[in-house]
Amino acid sequence: MWGVNNIMVLFVLTYICFSLISPVSADVWYDNKAITINKQRRILISGSIHYPRSTPEMWPGLIRKAKENGLDVIQTYVFWNGHEPSPGKFNFGGRYDLVKFIKYIQQAGLYVHLRIGPFVCAEWNFGGFPVWLKYVPGIEFRTNNGPFKEKMQAFTAKIVNMMKAEKFFHWQGGPIILAQIENEYGPVEWEIGAPGKAYTNWAAAMARGLNAGVPWVMCKQDDAPGDVINTCNGFYCEGFVPNSKSKPKMWTENWTGWYTKFGGAVPYRPAEDVAFSVARFIQNGGSFMNYYMFHGGTNFGNTAGRFVATSYDYDAPLDEYGLPREPKYTHLKNLHTAIKMCEGALVSSDARVTKLGNNQEAHVYSSNSGKCAAFLANYDPKWSVKVTFSGMQYELPPWSISILPDCKKEVYNTARVSAPRFHAKMTPISGFDWQSFIDETPTADDDRAFSGSGLYEQLNVTRDTSDYLWYMTDVTVKSAEEPTLTIMSAGHSLHVFVNGQYQGTSYGSLEQPQLTFSKKVPLRAGLNKISLLSAAVGLANVGVHFEKYNQGVLGPVTLKGLHEGNWDLTRSKWSYKVGMSGENLGLHTFSGASAKEWQQSAVVQRQPLTWFKTTFNAPAGNDPLALDMSSMGKGQIWINGESIGRHWPANKASGRCGQCNYAGMYTETKCLGECGQPSQRWYHVPRSWLRPTGNLLVVFEEIGGNPRGISLVKRTNM
Repeated sequence: MWGVNNIMVLFVLTYICFSLISPVSADVWYDNKAITINKQRRILISGSIHYPRSTPEMWPGLIRKAKENGLDVIQTYVFWNGHEPSPGKFNFGGRYDLVKFIKYIQQAGLYVHLRIGPFVCAEWNFGGFPVWLKYVPGIEFRTNNGPFKEKMQAFTAKIVNMMKAEKFFHWQGGPIILAQIENEYGPVEWEIGAPGKAYTNWAAAMARGLNAGVPWVMCKQDDAPGDVINTCNGFYCEGFVPNSKSKPKMWTENWTGWYTKFGGAVPYRPAEDVAFSVARFIQNGGSFMNYYMFHGGTNFGNTAGRFVATSYDYDAPLDEYGLPREPKYTHLKNLHTAIKMCEGALVSSDARVTKLGNNQEAHVYSSNSGKCAAFLANYDPKWSVKVTFSGMQYELPPWSISILPDCKKEVYNTARVSAPRFHAKMTPISGFDWQSFIDETPTADDDRAFSGSGLYEQLNVTRDTSDYLWYMTDVTVKSAEEPTLTIMSAGHSLHVFVNGQYQGTSYGSLEQPQLTFSKKVPLRAGLNKISLLSAAVGLANVGVHFEKYNQGVLGPVTLKGLHEGNWDLTRSKWSYKVGMSGENLGLHTFSGASAKEWQQSAVVQRQPLTWFKTTFNAPAGNDPLALDMSSMGKGQIWINGESIGRHWPANKASGRCGQCNYAGMYTETKCLGECGQPSQRWYHVPRSWLRPTGNLLVVFEEIGGNPRGISLVKRTNM
């Protein structure tokens, strides 16, 4: 039994440990004005770069360009499903080498905001949760649920402890100055009520109990408990007010554009509007602002969320390939320079606001030491105006803010763009000589199939090891006839075959993943084999209890118009096969591609379920590379066994393609391209994936395409 003295020693040691990282002595904390680093208030400009959406070889260049742009902080999520693909088996290598990524940031002299989540949304497959989590007994996601909280805490603690072991927190001499728990949970809490509120309080307490020694934030969480900072996400956040007068005004996601969905146009947000939103936030007392995204990157493999395109370009200042997007990159760089010139005044006082006209005003910051900075704003979306400030006249373009770091001379206006206006050019380098292999249409007696009564939910069967699940059943009729086959599916796409012959395809969409196939199909007298290929296009990444969402063929499945009456096949005996034969043979790998007979002569075109392969040498130079897939339908792409992701150029943009109202009420985020154009035509090929010679390119095509139209292109700014 411990004595009183031992207990006192333990108490003192515990108190000292907590004191070392308490708000009182922490070298990173906050007050009502700003985040403080070594007790100095800072205006911090941040940008999101997600390490799995690029390659380790790209990271140093992306970080260097972020620093050159004037950023102080790199923000990233932590991607649970990439790091723990199966329970207790972890992956921190390759594109998931979080430690290496943070070391690069540290070497560049930048700070890190680590958004552990571990729910991330991020248009990422299953919102960042590993699929195995769905099958933990008794689990419910993101609520006051014991099994979920246990697994969430274990992963969060693993990341925090890993960062401590690497001495990555700022109090250890590292770059991490902020951490985030959960992500945009406020709307979910509001919908589910008391269990959500209890979960919010638990998550905040759990995070603080890990003793990371830096402030924790909860974005879009108006009731963030205690000293956890609530922050804003959106196109505009100038009116955001923290839930405590002791907390600073922070903007964790300023959306530089939007993500591309298959079937949608490519969004972009004008550089002038992004700059206006930042300047307006800063003039209204904001002190931390993060661009989401600063570099969007690529959803390699099956990492994209439901119906999210492989490209995650996001119209970011650094494009998908890591090149500066002009004029956005330089226009924002000039903005950051102007804001930093005002930092001394901004952190020293509150703004004095005066009206300069009906839609114009001045925000003036002045310090006791004589520093002064002014922001002159014109909120009129159409008209330029001349205003008088401190006895001088200034002309303000519509929807703009001028920055005067000395309260006299304008050094920057958000609407006046002096940056170069470049447009990316995709230049074809070469085409390819192809070989082809037609995948088989399986039937119920396939040796890889298994059977059951009724229709199974797709994810329960595949566990996301493949996008593809075959549903197969047999139908025997007395005479040849042509009934109507109707299939209801929870999504996402469905290819229908009868007796090995392709009958057609139906697709869902992001807004409506469910689909219906209904068509007359030819049946022969006797035994007929119906084979349905259900193809997933990513898993849901957001929503209340999205772990309960379904996909795949759930019925009803009916045959109507038979001589023998209408048949309901929903509860018939069905057989199942996970994946394509080509996947099981490893045709996308060097060993699989060499081991299988491929058609050497005429390449099959417009044939569903066809694999194509070719080899090529790496082109000279360092320009980023891509594949032009505009001649193809839908499927997947691999380079040297690495998955580039899903291709679907056959899904064209539709709807309001000219102007998509993603931004605010005064200006709109436009959409590049016109209706009828592919949502994504070009697919990023990382240079680091290539060998000097003999690179293997494999394409799986679901619905038919012309591989002779595929070309390798280089991307340059012009």
